[in-house]
Amino acid sequence: MESSLSILVIDDNAIRAAIIEQGLRDAGHDKVVVVQTVNGLLRRIADANPDVIVIDLENPKRDQLEHMFQVSRAVQRPIAMFVDHSDSSMIEAAVDAGVSAYIVDGLKRERVKPILDMAISRFRAYSKLTQDLKDARTELADRKTIDRAKGILMKTKGLSEQQAYDLLRKTAMSQSRKVIEVAQSLNIASGLLGD
Repeated sequence: MESSLSILVIDDNAIRAAIIEQGLRDAGHDKVVVVQTVNGLLRRIADANPDVIVIDLENPKRDQLEHMFQVSRAVQRPIAMFVDHSDSSMIEAAVDAGVSAYIVDGLKRERVKPILDMAISRFRAYSKLTQDLKDARTELADRKTIDRAKGILMKTKGLSEQQAYDLLRKTAMSQSRKVIEVAQSLNIASGLLGD
């Protein structure tokens, strides 16, 4: 992975934070910031604007984990979380919150780099899937909008489906707009006219 990554380490235990920091520095990461309190954490994250976040919770209480999961949902960054013990519900909650790597009882300096690399890779894969899903939904919604506009043209002008689409495309080109924009305008106008 890139050594120019900025990494924020969140750990209230100075010894454990030092283990993570040293593991990151051994791996060639020199932009490491350690935060030892969770007060105002979202603001600290925003100020640091890290590429990756590493969270270590030695003996996490359920409310501590929930707070960290809320942070994870909010920041949209790769997150590697170390905990000393967990249960299946906490693991599921971590996954749901977007934690990229959830490591139980595995805090060792030599493991920090491969875990960080995995967290980044998983985050990128998840982000790509999320974007692909968003794009597919947008495309489907656009097709429905265009199909509705074609239906309006077919009904009101007696055109075939291809002729209706050609008219939408020709209008879009002449107005330097996208076909979807013309279709949306036609659908709005039709709705206003009560068709």
